[in-house]
Amino acid sequence: MVVRKLLVANRGEIARRVFATCRALGVATVAVHADADADAPYVAEADEAVRLPGNTPVETYLRIELILDAARRTGADAVHPGYGFLAEQAGFAAAVVDAGLTWVGPPAGAIAAMGDKLAAKELLAGVGVPMLPSWTDDDEITDFPVLVKASAGGGGRGMRVVRDPADLPAAVESARREAAAAFGDGTVFVERYVEHGRHVEVQIFGDTAGTVVALGERDCSIQRRHQKLVEEAPAVLPDGVRERLHAAAVAAGRAVGYVGAGTVEFLLAPTGEFFFLEMNTRLQVEHPVTEAVTGLDLVRLQLLVAEGGALPVPATPPTDGHAIEVRLCAEDPAQGFRPATGTLHRFAVPGVVGEFAPTRGLRLDSGVRTGSTVGVHYDSMLAKLVAWAPTRAEAARLLAGALARAELHGVATNRDLLVRVLRSAEFGSAQVDTGFLAAHPEVFAPLLPADRLPVAALAAALAGAAARRAEAPVLAGLPSGWRNVPALPQVVRYATTTGDEIEVRYRLDRSGALADWSTDPAAFSTGTAVAAPDPTAGGPTIAGTDVTGATPAAVSATTTASGPVVALVTAAPDRVLLDVAGVRRVFRVHRAGSVVFVDGPDGATELTGLPRFPLPRAVLAVGSLLAPLPGTVSRVHVGIGQRVAAGDLLLTLEAMKLEHPVLAPTDGVVADLPVPAGGQVETGAVLAVVDPEEAPR
Repeated sequence: MVVRKLLVANRGEIARRVFATCRALGVATVAVHADADADAPYVAEADEAVRLPGNTPVETYLRIELILDAARRTGADAVHPGYGFLAEQAGFAAAVVDAGLTWVGPPAGAIAAMGDKLAAKELLAGVGVPMLPSWTDDDEITDFPVLVKASAGGGGRGMRVVRDPADLPAAVESARREAAAAFGDGTVFVERYVEHGRHVEVQIFGDTAGTVVALGERDCSIQRRHQKLVEEAPAVLPDGVRERLHAAAVAAGRAVGYVGAGTVEFLLAPTGEFFFLEMNTRLQVEHPVTEAVTGLDLVRLQLLVAEGGALPVPATPPTDGHAIEVRLCAEDPAQGFRPATGTLHRFAVPGVVGEFAPTRGLRLDSGVRTGSTVGVHYDSMLAKLVAWAPTRAEAARLLAGALARAELHGVATNRDLLVRVLRSAEFGSAQVDTGFLAAHPEVFAPLLPADRLPVAALAAALAGAAARRAEAPVLAGLPSGWRNVPALPQVVRYATTTGDEIEVRYRLDRSGALADWSTDPAAFSTGTAVAAPDPTAGGPTIAGTDVTGATPAAVSATTTASGPVVALVTAAPDRVLLDVAGVRRVFRVHRAGSVVFVDGPDGATELTGLPRFPLPRAVLAVGSLLAPLPGTVSRVHVGIGQRVAAGDLLLTLEAMKLEHPVLAPTDGVVADLPVPAGGQVETGAVLAVVDPEEAPR
């Protein structure tokens, strides 16, 4: 049987990845989409698309009958589940086959056998795969720390590390709720937690002739919330471990008659021992690093095997070079990885040489583009950026450099964290484990140092002035703020993403050169300004207007008592070139409404222009706790009038498939709970009010 038209029962970069291989093979494609995804790139790229009415996964991508109806209506003869949603649902695989369609995935029996993690552990222990001790009865647990895990599903959902026995009941209950919401099955179990363990997984592939092959391994140790952030292939392993890992993974695949792409995940202890974690019966998010070092298109192999063909690689292939992948997510690491929503006003990564296919250099697999809306219904991952190079060090450098120069405007991302991880000495020496982020709080610092923010804000202000001059209906050639007699400086106020404000004062002289500048509050460093000639343009310019600058000698000073000496070289609405203490620095500036995005050599910042004469705003009650993002209040844990202590759990907010606890900021009394359980909220809505005035003394 030959697949002629393939329906992908998924969304975003997952669907785009499968479509790319289909186009290369001449296979027609069908997309399915929720209402929120109607304008998504993957829908536009498909040959045909079918609407799934609604937005939430339960209404759309998890509806088997809707997926099969879409296949029938479009004449698709095969279904690819992607990864996530229904990809590991044995019932879905069986329903596709029963409908007379080709299932591009493992047999339903293999999915069922590995889908129940407790049963999988028992089965694979029988063929010699090493296992960690686990329990289903909390009373039997004597050794801590332990890890609470969901029996169904994966992706870190329904997982909790517990170090204190007193915390176990609450962790189990929370894990059950999250697992039930994510997978429809709230069954959990408890496993021994290995400190300083590494997450190493083996990519396996099987065909209908009974061949099962290991295609190499990946190190996925750097994680947040038990979800992977950085993955690489091959893993840096002690002598002899690689061969034993591959053998155990192949044994697991053969034990269930595995066909297609799968991943066997292990926990590697510092002693060199390793233990089975789970088997993912699907293609993994991180499969591009395996493709990069083997040159294989794993989606092509999936289609080949689904059509009954034999694997073209009867043994583990050799690897070439090193590949590292990062998951670029819409989230704020400094706020507990809180998911972020909004519009991507610009999404641009420099140096990309390929997308959605094995390539050398930089590969970008993205589900979004400039103008895309990031909503609350789905996972926060925006894209995967993969770097291949001859060596691990070169791959890390290439990847970090591309991330640092990327223009990611409109939604908070984990970009700065990823860059700091890749550039850390510990990552460079492969000294990583699953606790890496907890052990290295320094990687949570933004790339842009606080003392460099004033110069970035100055660049934003000068770009704004250039934009106004370029749009001026008359006398556009005059420098911004021109006066016959020097007067007060021009003033621009911005709000930062941390809620602080910065005021920039600057004055241009009669020639258009920067005469002086400062910032307020005093906590931000300030400096003086001198003009510097541009050797290519003849002098400082504002919005393309050439003016006379100061002499080169004026730039010889490097510092002043109040901060760096800054000279304006050129300023345009989208690009400002400043001489900062004798060093030329380029700032790329992009404006979206009142928000200004500045990308400079030290890092990026987002500034929101504040009105000169702000309108009155409603005053919130003292102690108000606001929703950090849109979501649903799933549970309310306290009542009005109840006394609480700082850190007590008040309510739980569900958003982007995760639970977000809302904690009391101080000792006090709950004065108001305006949103009941099940209530929907938007960003900034008041969730609770804790009155600190009535706190017990």
